[in-house]
Amino acid sequence: MALPQTPAFRLDGRRALVTGAGRGIGLAAAAALAQAGAAVTLVARSAGEIEAGAAAIRAEGGLAEAAVLDVGDLRAVEAFFAARPAFHVLVNNAGTNRPKPLWEVSEEDYDAVLDLNVKSAFFVAQHGVKAMLREGVKGSLIHMGSQMGHVGGPRRSLYCASKWALEGMNKAFALDLAPHGIRSNTIAPTFIETPMTKPFFEDQSFLDSVLAKIKLGRLGQVEDLMGAITFLACDASALITGTSLLVDGGWTAD
Repeated sequence: MALPQTPAFRLDGRRALVTGAGRGIGLAAAAALAQAGAAVTLVARSAGEIEAGAAAIRAEGGLAEAAVLDVGDLRAVEAFFAARPAFHVLVNNAGTNRPKPLWEVSEEDYDAVLDLNVKSAFFVAQHGVKAMLREGVKGSLIHMGSQMGHVGGPRRSLYCASKWALEGMNKAFALDLAPHGIRSNTIAPTFIETPMTKPFFEDQSFLDSVLAKIKLGRLGQVEDLMGAITFLACDASALITGTSLLVDGGWTAD
C-alpha cells in the first residue's frame, strides 16, 4: 500500500521578506522562516535591530540579510521590489496601534494607524505581487492581522478598523491571485507579549481583563506564532487561501 506523504514544511531554496522585522513578532517570523530553510530579508526603517536580527540568524546557520526600508514611503517600496528578485513569501507585519477611546482619537492618530496598517500593507503586497507575476513566481502572502480584526474592543476603534480592513483586503487579494498560484492569508493573534506591548501589561486591571478572555489562561508569546507563519508559508498549506488563522487562545470562541 502506497501511503500519502505529508507535504514539506520546509522552505529551502525560497526567498522570504518580513516587514517590521526588528523585534517582537516580526523578528520571530524571520527566525521561523530561516529555520525552515528560507533566505530571509528583514525590513524595517532603522538598521540597528534588523542587522542584529539578521546576524543572529546567520550565527545559527540560517540565511538572512537586513534591508532598511520605510514601508510608508511608497516610492521607496516600489523601488525596493523593482531592484530585487521576487520573493516567494511575504510577511506583511509592520503595524502600529494608538489605543484611545473614540472621542479622543485625532485625525493624526487616524492617519498614523490606517496609513501604516492598511495603506502601506496594501502597497507592499501590490509591489511584491508585481514582482512575482513578472517572474512567474508562485508563493504566499501572510498578513499579520489580529483577533481585533474579528471582534471589537474598548479603546481599539482605529486598530479594529485597520485589522478588519486587512481581513477584507486579504480575501480580495486571494481571489485576484489564485489564478497565478499565489496564496494570501492572515494570522490573527491575541495579545502577544513583546517589547512594544509589555508596558501595557504592567496595568494589573488591564492584564486581568485580557487573561479573562484568553481561554487558555495566558498571554501569547512570539513562539506561539512561529508555527503558524511557517505553515502558511510552506507547501503544507497549499490549498489554504483567503482565510484567517486565529491564534487567540480561544478569545473569539464564545
